Amino acid sequence: MNNNKTDFAYQMVYRYLSRLTNELPGGPAVKLPSLRLLARRLRVSISTVQNAYSLLEKEGRICSVPKSGYYALPQPCNDTHCEGNDLLERYQAGTRRPEMFVFGADEPTLLQSLDGALLNLERDLMRQYPCQPDPRFQPFGDIELRTALAAYYTSSTERCWHPDNVFIGPDKTGVLKTVLKALQLRDCAVLVESPCAWSMLRTLQSFGIRVVELCADAEGVIDTDELNGLLQHGEVKMAILSSRMDSVRGRIMGAEQRQRLADVLNRQGLWVLENDSQGGLCFDEQATPLRDLIDPERLLILGAFDKTIGLEAPFGYLLSRHSRPLWHQQMLLRSFRLPPIRQKAIARLLSSGQLDRHLQSLRQSLQERVGHLTTLIDRYLGEDVRFEHPQGGATIWLNNVHRVDMGRVFERLLEQRIVIAPGELFSVRGLHQQSLCLSGAADWSQNIESMLVIIRNALVQERLG
Repeated sequence: MNNNKTDFAYQMVYRYLSRLTNELPGGPAVKLPSLRLLARRLRVSISTVQNAYSLLEKEGRICSVPKSGYYALPQPCNDTHCEGNDLLERYQAGTRRPEMFVFGADEPTLLQSLDGALLNLERDLMRQYPCQPDPRFQPFGDIELRTALAAYYTSSTERCWHPDNVFIGPDKTGVLKTVLKALQLRDCAVLVESPCAWSMLRTLQSFGIRVVELCADAEGVIDTDELNGLLQHGEVKMAILSSRMDSVRGRIMGAEQRQRLADVLNRQGLWVLENDSQGGLCFDEQATPLRDLIDPERLLILGAFDKTIGLEAPFGYLLSRHSRPLWHQQMLLRSFRLPPIRQKAIARLLSSGQLDRHLQSLRQSLQERVGHLTTLIDRYLGEDVRFEHPQGGATIWLNNVHRVDMGRVFERLLEQRIVIAPGELFSVRGLHQQSLCLSGAADWSQNIESMLVIIRNALVQERLG
């Protein structure tokens, strides 16, 4: 994290002004405090206040009027897409509204990111690699980043990766679409663990894929005999499973259970796509990744940097030892044009060990924050929900003790300016309707206790029977 005092003061003023402008009533532009008054009030320099105002002006949230001062501009209404019945659209519209407290977003790096270090590296690299007119591009991703990822995933001579096995895309969804296209999975069936990230579910559905949801019991155990019977019909062509832990619930599968699951998948000869976008956030660093148990010729590894580095590193990536010409063809057809300097900066974070050090610190921060939130949930919601203490990640999965109308709970909380993630978002079959997801990486400058009280009241008011 950046400990520079000037940066801290600038960020503090920016956050203060952001909240101030968000809380202003709609209507005409409202005059904001003068530079001198705000500097005195917040005990910072006038230049620090000026920098914060300038950024808000570039974002179109305020304007400066010569000889008059700064004014907050009315913000466009984001409710236009809230009128439909699609839960995901309503959830996303809620998260975009500036006055909302987003309590359900899975964004671990909001707690601590490497965005600052990444951008500093990028500036240094821009001086080393001056921009020149050059029509050439690397369709598989920058070779330095591919080399760094290959080294990052190599754990032994038996589990060795090379740059030719690595492919970079604009984001995880773009890479996933490339996989589905390359393997010709349109209109086939794909097995996913449930609950599953809504972005992945919607991507699969957009290809006409039938999603088969694999659910564990209350103890986290999967019936492998039932799974074996399900896969014997041959309709399922690929399984998408988390690397070290269930990324939604933060649950680590037992070693024996994981081995039995891998044995079934290997016997059936399925493609196995290991989702490693949050593997580095598992609190148990010794947990065995799924890839170590899967037939290497049927293994694909899907990853991304946004959950570990930050939103300034959106790129996704794929590792595969199988059919290199197939992936080359697909990447050439899609012709992703990605900024090479940003890719090189990410490569330096990987190869220097800075990402590993960051992940160690981020895991510790997440463990403390999520642990604190579970204590508060137990105190304020203990009679209404049951949950497991997460073993990684930023989110906590809650199951209601009493039957409730979760749709009405969601709407009631929106009216209170709170956005939760209802469990129904994480299924295509309408599962998890008595569950919800909260994030420990929410804005803790807010009164979390009062938010939980409001959630408890909504759960009580919308009980069924």
